[in-house]
This record gives sequence, structure tokens and C-alpha cells, in this order.
Amino acid sequence: MSKFRPWAFWRRVQYGVGFSAFLSLVGLVIYFGFYYTPANCFDGIFNNKELGVDCGGSCVLICPFTVTSPEIVWAESFKIVDGQYNAVAYIENKNPVAGTPTLAYTFRLFDKDEIIAEREGVTVLPPNSVYPIFEGRVLTKDGKVPTRTEIILKPSNMWLPAKIGRSQFRTMSTELLSTDARPRLNTKVENTELTEARDVEVVATIFNQAGNPVTASQTFIDKFESRTTKDVVFTWPKPIAKTVRSCEVPSDVVLVLDRSGSMAADGGVPPEPLESAKEAAKSFIDLLRKTDLVSYLSYATDPTKPMEQTLTNNFALVNNSILATKMGENGVQYTNMGDAFSVALQELTSERHRENARKVIVFLTDGDVTRPVNPTTGKPDREYAAKHALDMAKKAKDADVTVYAIGFGDFLSQAESVERDVSLIKGLASSEETYFEAPTVADLEAVYKEIASEICEVGPARIEVITKTKTNFAPLR
Repeated sequence: MSKFRPWAFWRRVQYGVGFSAFLSLVGLVIYFGFYYTPANCFDGIFNNKELGVDCGGSCVLICPFTVTSPEIVWAESFKIVDGQYNAVAYIENKNPVAGTPTLAYTFRLFDKDEIIAEREGVTVLPPNSVYPIFEGRVLTKDGKVPTRTEIILKPSNMWLPAKIGRSQFRTMSTELLSTDARPRLNTKVENTELTEARDVEVVATIFNQAGNPVTASQTFIDKFESRTTKDVVFTWPKPIAKTVRSCEVPSDVVLVLDRSGSMAADGGVPPEPLESAKEAAKSFIDLLRKTDLVSYLSYATDPTKPMEQTLTNNFALVNNSILATKMGENGVQYTNMGDAFSVALQELTSERHRENARKVIVFLTDGDVTRPVNPTTGKPDREYAAKHALDMAKKAKDADVTVYAIGFGDFLSQAESVERDVSLIKGLASSEETYFEAPTVADLEAVYKEIASEICEVGPARIEVITKTKTNFAPLR
């Protein structure tokens, strides 16, 4: 039987402890060298003094539950051509510092309750202001016209501190040109900061006097150096003079007066109601602005050729032409609306029309249309004459002319004809809002006054240019 030796036992214990320590050290080296990851903002674990998983506290990422959700200020769509629209929304971010480079959204365009277009996208939303979201050339189903536009914002999980907000960029000047030909908005924008910006989106929106948006355009700047200015140009493929009704946009107006036989129905020398209608027309001329041009045309069986007065800023000449208007003396004077529209449109598409002016026709008729005769039968044909009038009015409206149509006279009180004639005259007008009835001369004076105020809105249109970029967000590290 072997004798117990304490020194041997403790030596074995020491060897065992040493070997275990060595293995533990090797394990620790392997673990920390190959497997261990310190607490950080990208580990998907709620640690490291965070407010939420990988957000808040020492993390750059801001926790979504601490952020005020973006609010939709408005969403609209603006026609480019038939069946194609620019969809625009203004979004307010009330957070003083937090913004997101990944705000997902969906535009939906409706015709009543039917979705006729849908477009998704992702944009940047800087902090502490209102910013536009723009989607261009949105095609609608079967070319339908949207009656309502919506935008749906999807919650973002990436909120970051932004070094600079909307104050980085300043609009120094704007100049709107060629609104009725090749619309162009020239602007000068300044990068006020010491930091360069890349992938800069710039959106220009034009508002009317009531503060409602009427059109918008978008452009991009690849690189915007610090403390520099850039000339930024916005364009539209179609005229916008009719849309931008600010009085800063001048008007070229053709005033068209009916002198058919019924305009002498009340008798007298000079004949009534023609004479009173001429006085009312003169009062309309006097209400126009100095920046407007106006021309004058009268019509009966045929329109006057050449027209009494071409476009001019000499209103006295126009008034003299109106005063000189007389009833025709070569037989019965019929009513040829269609050819009158044709002559008026020729004037508005002539070289006298200014490319920066809106085109306007103010068309007065006392009702029944009886000329031209039907070329197939060689006989008077009211339906043919009415169709000709509507076709010529449509041709004018397709050329971006705003047509104000006035039904004048006591025919409006004659039940047997009023429905037929009112339907025709409404069809001549650009919209229900530009159709007027004037049973009496006093009514006609009031209508002319209303039209003069409708042609433009008092006060300038507001042009807002907003610039944004994603380069101002703090990087994730």
C-alpha cells in the first residue's frame, strides 16, 4: 500500500489548475478574437444605454416612437397633356432635428371613387419645415381626368439627425416668362452653407391669390458647391397663362359683339339693344389693365373682315371702333357665331399675340344661330350652324383660349327657346364658370365688370421654390 504524499497531491492540483487556466485563456482568446461583438447600435439587441433597439441614447439612429409623424398639407395633380399629370404633395415635418432619407409614399389619383393612377416612390424628408414630394408624368387610366389626388405616407424606421434643414438653400429671384408659348421659370438659388450638397431636388410651385396650388415643376442639381449660387430653370410642355391668373400675367383679349338683326328688335334711332350693348362694351374696355391688349370684332351674317380693331394697348381706338358699329344694310342680318370665333382665334394666334400673355375671347350673342348655311343642301340649317359654332369654339379652347360666353337679351325669358340656346352658349364657354346670362343692359354691364375682374386675380401669384438634399443627414457609424 502506497504512502500518501501531500506534496505530490498539491503538485497535481497545481498542474490541473494551470492547465485549466491555460485552456480558459485560449478559449477567451478564441472567443474575443472570433466570436465576441461588443454592444453597438447595429446588433439588433436592446443594450448599450439605448432608448430602443439600436436607436436613441448613444446611437445616431433616432427612435421612431420619439418622432412626430409627418403631416400632409395638401396633395394635387396638375395636367401636362391629356391623360398625363404631375402629382405633387406638401409634407410638413415638425421635428426640429429629425429627418428621414427613406420616406416611402404612394400617390393615388381618383375619378370620383375609381383609382385611375397610382405611383410609388421614396424621398428624403429634412426636418423642421414643409417639403414637396413630386412625381412627374403620371399616366391616368384611359386618359381620365382626376377629380381627387391622395398621398399615403408609409412609416419610416430610419430617422436621423440632420445637420442643416431648409435654411441651407435660399431663393434669390424668380422670373416667369413665355407663359402662353414655352413656359419658363428662371430662378436663382443660393447654397448658404459651408458644405457642398449633392443630388439636390428643386421643386417650383405656383399658387393663386387664394393660396391654392395651380401648377408645379421639378428639376435636379447633381452638385451644388458651398457658398455659391446657381441659375435653375423650370419648364412646362404646355402653356400655363390660362392657369396662372395673376394680374402679373397680361391678357390679350378679343371682344366679340353680336350685331345681328335681333339686336335692333327694340327699335329706335340708333337701334336698341345694340346701342346699349355698345356702351356696356366700352365700359368693359375701360376696366382692362394697361398691360393688356384688346381687339374688337362684330358679327352678323358674317364677321367684319378685316376686324374692326386688331390687338392694341390704345383703348381709345377700340372704343371708337365700338361706337362706329352699325347694323348691316344689305338685307336681313343673321347670326354666324362659328365664323366669328374663327376670326377671333386668327387674331390670337397672329404675330400680334404676345407669348407671355393669356388668350381671352369675350363673346356676346343674343341667342339663335342661323348661319352659315349647310353647304350640302345650300339651305339654312340651325343644327349645322350650331355645330359649326361649337367646333370653332372648341378649336379656340384647344389653343388654350379662355372663352367667356354671354347670352344677352330677352330670349332668356322665352321658355320655348331658352333651353336650346342656353345649351349652345354654355357649350361655347370654357366652363360653367365662364358662361353668363344678361337679360337686360344693366345685367350686361354687371357681367362685363365681373369678367374684367375674373380675367386676372388682384395681387401677384406666389411662386415657391423649395430645395432639398439627402447629404445633410448624420452618417450611421
